Amino acid sequence: MKKVLFIDRDGTLVIEPPEDHQLDSLEKLEFYPGVFQWMSKIARLGYELVMVTNQDGLGTTSFPEETFWPAQDKCIQAFQNEGVIFDAVKIDRSFPADQAPTRKPRTGMLTEYLNKQEYDMANSFVIGDRITDVELAKNLGAKAIFINNNEALGAEEISADAKELQSCITLTTTDWQQIYELVARGTRTANVSRKTKETDIDITVELDGTGQSQVDTGIKFFDHMLDQIAKHGLLDLKVVVKGDLEVDEHHTIEDTGIALGEAIAEALGNKMGIERYGFCLPMDDCLCQVALDFGGRNWIVWEAEFKREMVGKMPTEMFFHFFKSFSDAAKCNLNIKAEGQNEHHKIEGIFKAFAKAIKMAVKQDKDKMILPSTKGTL
Repeated sequence: MKKVLFIDRDGTLVIEPPEDHQLDSLEKLEFYPGVFQWMSKIARLGYELVMVTNQDGLGTTSFPEETFWPAQDKCIQAFQNEGVIFDAVKIDRSFPADQAPTRKPRTGMLTEYLNKQEYDMANSFVIGDRITDVELAKNLGAKAIFINNNEALGAEEISADAKELQSCITLTTTDWQQIYELVARGTRTANVSRKTKETDIDITVELDGTGQSQVDTGIKFFDHMLDQIAKHGLLDLKVVVKGDLEVDEHHTIEDTGIALGEAIAEALGNKMGIERYGFCLPMDDCLCQVALDFGGRNWIVWEAEFKREMVGKMPTEMFFHFFKSFSDAAKCNLNIKAEGQNEHHKIEGIFKAFAKAIKMAVKQDKDKMILPSTKGTL
């Protein structure tokens, strides 16, 4: 799904003229400190960029068109020169008293982003210096980055009735570097629901988590293994599965692997800046190795044998099926090898090494948000 940055102009990309708040000449055009350096990096992150601005009475005698466009065109050209291309520019010309449906914080100019399932509003941002920009984020179902240029104004505008807007604000700043760092990090989360006649699965994953997990598959040993993925992969993971365990464990384990693979693939998004590859670890008598590549192609090599039919209430034959299902859904290479005597240690070591491999592979380098591939796609 596509993510969008809805960016205000005055007070955000350019300095808002303090005398009349109207950018109506080239002499008044002054760009926000640091905006070119950090917007040029943001432009490479894969977000759609949409300028959204209220221009009171544009086209009327109070704000003639010929005084607006020279500065606006210069602004757009200056950003293009730095590699920043706006996918759309939305300008509302109404006065505040008009209560126009197109005027921020209303969403009349942006219905195309709300009515299409291809857009991920929950992980999109509105960046602006007014509380109306925060309100716009709330109305869009997006997050807000509040550029608080005037602390007194900010305090005044956040009235008692608007306190709920605070929950929409993910960052309050006047520093574009901080904005870049937040947007680059993003919120790498995904929720996948998978329902068939055999299983009903709901999985939520956050790649930049702290290792928290809530897991209930109906198979306690499997729950324990999924907890290892969260804990050692530093993922936040919630897994709820209702499967046909009265038949056997096969569908529950296999379908969970599919859903988890889909969730991680979705959370990775465009894969910009990830390490891509990632682990081996000892566990008492066992040495477990997991090599992983989120390269967009599924493949699995499995070199692990188990002498027991069951570990806990989980059939050992299902371990391969779980990782094969994950590899297919996540479109990743998996090469798994385990040596040792204790069956419990062997499979737990595999899951822990798998978690560490994921942790390594999904790590992002915020200073080098490039795609780790010579092909140009993953």
